[in-house]
Amino acid sequence: MTVNGIDASYYYAQDFDRAVSFYTALIGSPPPMLVPGMFAEWEFKGGEAFGLYKGEHYEHCDGLMFAVDDVAASVAELRARGVHFAGDGAIEDTPVCHMAFGKDSEGNGFILHKRKTV
Repeated sequence: MTVNGIDASYYYAQDFDRAVSFYTALIGSPPPMLVPGMFAEWEFKGGEAFGLYKGEHYEHCDGLMFAVDDVAASVAELRARGVHFAGDGAIEDTPVCHMAFGKDSEGNGFILHKRKTV
């Protein structure tokens, strides 16, 4: 397994609309990906992204998404080393990516992430 970089970083937002307004002003444009009341993501020129989740909808999202070539193979390798994953290593398949939610040795969350090609 090789980590190729950081794809994205996310924050929870208790007041989602307020947070979207704040970051729209800070970044200077509205989020190209928006699910009202749930999810927003801005992508930057280098391909990295920043996003917001409404906390109670995505309780297992913990911030950094590490870019990997193969989420399933990476999960299998890390599980063999004793790393714990939500849902016993289940991979979430979204319209834009595959993700697996793990915990590091200190209990901090991380996400193994692979963007889908369009």
